[in-house]
Amino acid sequence: MGLLDAALADAVLVLHLAFILFVVGGGLLAVRWPKLVPWHLAASAWGSFVALTNRVCPLTPLENFFLARAGRAGYEGGFIDRYVASLVYPEGLGPRAQMGLGLLVIVWNAAVYVRLWRLRARRRTPLPMSVRP
Repeated sequence: MGLLDAALADAVLVLHLAFILFVVGGGLLAVRWPKLVPWHLAASAWGSFVALTNRVCPLTPLENFFLARAGRAGYEGGFIDRYVASLVYPEGLGPRAQMGLGLLVIVWNAAVYVRLWRLRARRRTPLPMSVRP
């Protein structure tokens, strides 16, 4: 059981990281694959909600559950506190800074979607008569 639970904890960790990367960069993928737009908007809304309300993502307790079953120590706080903060953010990232990051995700993705919308609108606009072959 311990080895399987350790593998499941690692899988949740990888899923968590992939989710965060999708929240931040998924809009760029949506430029290439527009069918990702609803998925990305939902993921971004959830990620921003978690950051803006200073909540713990449900993937964190799930990872801790598998870590405990594997006999490894879980951790307190969220995924960002445990893995990302030590790499990217300065020590002592407070709720205000986390809220700022949530707002940054919203602004970044809004800019990406405005660009996507403009590109799609430009492609749909017919060429003027003088430019047509």
